Amino acid sequence: MLEKNSDFLAFDGLAQKGQRMIEEVYNFLGRFVSYPSDYAKTAHALWIIHAHLMEKWDSTPRLAFLSAEPASGKTRALEITELLVPNAVCAVNVSPAYLFRKVGCGEGATILFDEIDTVFGPKARENEELRGLLNAGHRRGAVTGRCVVRGKEIFTEEIPAYAAVALAGLGWLPDTILSRSVIIRMRRRCIDETVEQFRRRIHASQGHELRDQIEAWANVTEVSWPEMPGEIQDRDADVWEPLIAVADAIGGDWPARARRAGVALVAASKNLEPSLGIQLLADLREVFSGSDEMSSKAILYALNSLEESPWGTLRGKPMDERGLANHLKEYGVKSRSIRIGGSTPKGYRRDDLYEVWNRYLPAIPDKSATFATSATE
Repeated sequence: MLEKNSDFLAFDGLAQKGQRMIEEVYNFLGRFVSYPSDYAKTAHALWIIHAHLMEKWDSTPRLAFLSAEPASGKTRALEITELLVPNAVCAVNVSPAYLFRKVGCGEGATILFDEIDTVFGPKARENEELRGLLNAGHRRGAVTGRCVVRGKEIFTEEIPAYAAVALAGLGWLPDTILSRSVIIRMRRRCIDETVEQFRRRIHASQGHELRDQIEAWANVTEVSWPEMPGEIQDRDADVWEPLIAVADAIGGDWPARARRAGVALVAASKNLEPSLGIQLLADLREVFSGSDEMSSKAILYALNSLEESPWGTLRGKPMDERGLANHLKEYGVKSRSIRIGGSTPKGYRRDDLYEVWNRYLPAIPDKSATFATSATE
């Protein structure tokens, strides 16, 4: 049984309040949601509390529940989240104008967007305004510009877009969203994995009492910028900084738990499906093995010979020399005339690709160095 807010406030010590509160959140989530890992449940609990402290952050991470198949617990995770966050707005079947107004009002909003794959699917052009809000609203101070017609006059207005957002959907999302997200890859429960059946009429009041406890704690808590693990850098640090700051403010074993979860989930996110450009660079590094230069035709033949290669059916037809050139031009690599025997076809040199391989691809492990090290141990 969750305690009333007045009883919670009477508990001795702010640190103890925070630790007891997040354990309640953590356990409440675990009653109804089957997570792929304890790290995922930890991140979810921290994200919920961060949503009560939005005025403290420079940026807010998106929380993305994604899965390969339906019935993997994504919607349930959002349903439980709705009970625990401030000013929750379920954003399925709402107009962009409604969403902008909710976010821009004085109280703000926590957006819970189910079936997000429909926003970025085949009809994505119809959702340009929503995509703009999701892309821009992670940063404090972000606004959405709109034109408003009053009578015969047209005025411009800027609506705040900064808001905490949790998403759920099938498949993947664009890099602009994924790179700003804590990604939790949900999966269907095995037969031996059980959770409590959620009934809103029964459990909503428990969730709301817990939400009030979080709000009471957040109103009297100061947070400071945390020291980040060395494995979490750049944009990943932007994503995890608020969650680790929450854990540091709570204390106990939560700072260590948050950092372990951050390192693990960031590492897992690097194994996501690469962009087409990154995959092309990686495949080119493979086909150039042992060659200093190759003609475009030879490169295309080698690319199509790779197992599970997408280059033979790209947009319904094989990639041609123009397509190869267009992809590589984005990385500053241009084709040139190379000499093969007595002919000078268009192609590419390894030296031209070496820099972009170093910039965009992970280094290839030095197997000889590894062998030599192991042999001397």
